[in-house]
Amino acid sequence: MPELPEVETIARDLRGLVIGARIVGARSDWPRTLRSHDPEAFARALVGREIVGVGRRGKQLLVWLGPAGDADGDGASPDPAVLTVHLKMTGQLFVVEAGTPQDRHVHVVLAFADGRELRFRDMRKFGRMGLYRRDLATGLPVEGEAAGVLARGAEPLAGDFTARRFAETLARRRGRLKTLLMNQDFLAGVGNIYADEALWRARLHPLRDAHTLGAQDARRLHKALRDVLAEAVERRGSSVDDYTAPQGDGSMQEHLAVYQRAGEPCERCGRPIKRIVVGGRSTHFCSWCQRLPAEQRAAAGKLLRSTGDVGQPRATRRGTRWTELSGEGVLGRATDEEARARRIAANRQAASTRRAAARGGVT
Repeated sequence: MPELPEVETIARDLRGLVIGARIVGARSDWPRTLRSHDPEAFARALVGREIVGVGRRGKQLLVWLGPAGDADGDGASPDPAVLTVHLKMTGQLFVVEAGTPQDRHVHVVLAFADGRELRFRDMRKFGRMGLYRRDLATGLPVEGEAAGVLARGAEPLAGDFTARRFAETLARRRGRLKTLLMNQDFLAGVGNIYADEALWRARLHPLRDAHTLGAQDARRLHKALRDVLAEAVERRGSSVDDYTAPQGDGSMQEHLAVYQRAGEPCERCGRPIKRIVVGGRSTHFCSWCQRLPAEQRAAAGKLLRSTGDVGQPRATRRGTRWTELSGEGVLGRATDEEARARRIAANRQAASTRRAAARGGVT
């Protein structure tokens, strides 16, 4: 699922494409995509509005709309509005000329007065849109209109997200770090990719209890979170599956240290990256660089046994062995290692092909 950097990239792309555009029509062929209206009411509520801005809250896009004019009984509202867009797993947004061919995965289309369209493409149909009255002070839906729709957690790149505030919040929380970082009511916008990456940068084990972090640990994690998110925004996010932005893919996937790198050597110590499942999500870490305190190993033992990682890690060599070098047919690589390398390469190529096909079908 696209996380903060990916959604921020889409918002930035859209600002240059849709601000100032006036909506003259809207259609949807999958009613469940719409949180707040049926398709007919959704269209009536949008027609006549101008897009005045595009923002983000957590993992969701916010499209700010001007008033529709005087309400005349057709379901339109004179109030400024906000369109929330949750991309979920496979949601994509493209701005194209009207009449451009579209495939069967385009489920919502907003038509503009200038002859262009904003298309929402979602192969898995998990994405959601909602249209609400807008609070002019916050840019969010007015209180009570979109309960449970947007994340309530702190924005990790906001100016008021300080290391001190983060440390104080961690000290009051129980639960494991990985699970807590992905809790959108605790921290908005962080998901599987950047939780793993931040914990690796901060040298903290994903199963460590949050309240056991000292002040120095909390400062390291705060800095790691902000650094990795800012870098990912600069690189336009991680195009590891179906994520692509209106103006192209991201490149952060080429700079990830642990995510989806199980079995590959750690960039710091050369030992293999481990993978476990926490809360139904794959979790990647280096058991040597990210030590779990001894007193917490017994509670985490069931999860760690699947990696052979219970107890103190053995001292092993540093650097990459010749059996770990990349490339098919590398001397000494076992049959299962060859198969895994081919499978990873095939999955990445398939995702790249899907993104290219999506762009080719609507541009």
